[in-house]
Amino acid sequence: MTEQAFVAELKELSHRYWGAHPFHHRMHAGELTENELRIWAANRWYYQRMLPQKDAAIISNCPLPEVRRQWLDRIVYHDGRAEGEGGAERWLRLCSAVGLDRGEVLDERHVAAGVRFAVDAYVNFARTKPWVEAVASGLTEMFSGHLMRRRVGDMLACYEWIRSEDLAYFTNRIDAVSGEGEETLAIVVAHCVTREQQEAAVAALSFKCDVLWSMLTAIEHAAGKA
Repeated sequence: MTEQAFVAELKELSHRYWGAHPFHHRMHAGELTENELRIWAANRWYYQRMLPQKDAAIISNCPLPEVRRQWLDRIVYHDGRAEGEGGAERWLRLCSAVGLDRGEVLDERHVAAGVRFAVDAYVNFARTKPWVEAVASGLTEMFSGHLMRRRVGDMLACYEWIRSEDLAYFTNRIDAVSGEGEETLAIVVAHCVTREQQEAAVAALSFKCDVLWSMLTAIEHAAGKA
């Protein structure tokens, strides 16, 4: 494929991003109960916690120092440079805002089996697939910036007990994810030059969309049983 056609095929998967999931539609419409929000936040924590391990797996498989240096920033972003910093810590603050005790989030008692299975499959994908395919799976970043902006506005408007500072994970991430999406796309385009590599990258992004959708379906099911 030409570069233009390759990028278009990747972006064509935007309709399968989890922003279109019914649970997210209900969240943005203000239709979730407090308990549903708690189940969502506690389960999303497992995904947030595992992201640095996914990124470390990509680095460990990548032979190119320039890509490893670039990718290292993602681990630092989520883990922080010191205790109490980073995206994971900001997610824990959101968990507290929706009424979860920090201990019950960290011991993962609320994590649904389906969520754990999907997230673990994603990390395993990054560990076992060629590094550029694992990078391509992260191109969901291309679809997430606008969703985060909308989420901040809708959650503040619909859930009166949530304050703007409680949503620091999203407000801090909006600009970061836009830049990361551009960087990730540039890496994938530069290193996927054969038809086989390009098709593998599209399949990797499709797989990631499945992971996210499966997570949200499992969260929805868990919230309905709670």
